[in-house]
Amino acid sequence: MPESTPAEPVSLVARAVIFDMDGTLVDSTGVVEQVWGEFAADYHLDLAGILAVSHGVQGIDTIRRFAPADADHAAIAADLMSRELGRTDGVIAIPGAVDFVASLPSDAVALATSATVELAALRMGVAAIAMPAVSITAESVTRGKPDPEVFALAASRLGVDPAETVVFEDAAAGITAALAAGCTVVVVGDLDDPVTAGLPRIADYTSVRASVGTDENGARSITITL
Repeated sequence: MPESTPAEPVSLVARAVIFDMDGTLVDSTGVVEQVWGEFAADYHLDLAGILAVSHGVQGIDTIRRFAPADADHAAIAADLMSRELGRTDGVIAIPGAVDFVASLPSDAVALATSATVELAALRMGVAAIAMPAVSITAESVTRGKPDPEVFALAASRLGVDPAETVVFEDAAAGITAALAAGCTVVVVGDLDDPVTAGLPRIADYTSVRASVGTDENGARSITITL
């Protein structure tokens, strides 16, 4: 059998970098699936069906979709959030994420997550990843992913056009949102979904590198090599 040829490195140039959190910077899968499993059991729902659409989406949107229409959705959301905030076992950084984020200019990095600010701060802290000064959380937007608002707002607060950003995302809802905002997207992990077609992909950040320079106009640019 002929030996396979290693893939050529992919280089992307941006002025800023935007990260999703769960599944992108932080592996919190165990906690997330445990809590949604309890929700499914409470309301006799199909857990697989919930997990198929909940990733990357605000919790309240998933609750509205699956909980009984006459249930107190806000109370359910508060209860599930309390459970998530009380559990950090198994929450770890995606390999290489700590060093890669630290290698980027701090004023050119944003977080764009469907989590609340309290949960984001907790998980980023447990994973030992610095919380970006620009952090767009569930409280920051009126419409959650897959709406592009979260990424448009992150770019605006970074002072760049969305087209000048590279977004790292792992969920279909987030990728859809980032593409709709006009961002360049890198898929993190093994998501198999039509929305990932043609997009660059990484398993983790262990081989991802960033270098900072200036463009022909003297503006700062970030070259990311995958």
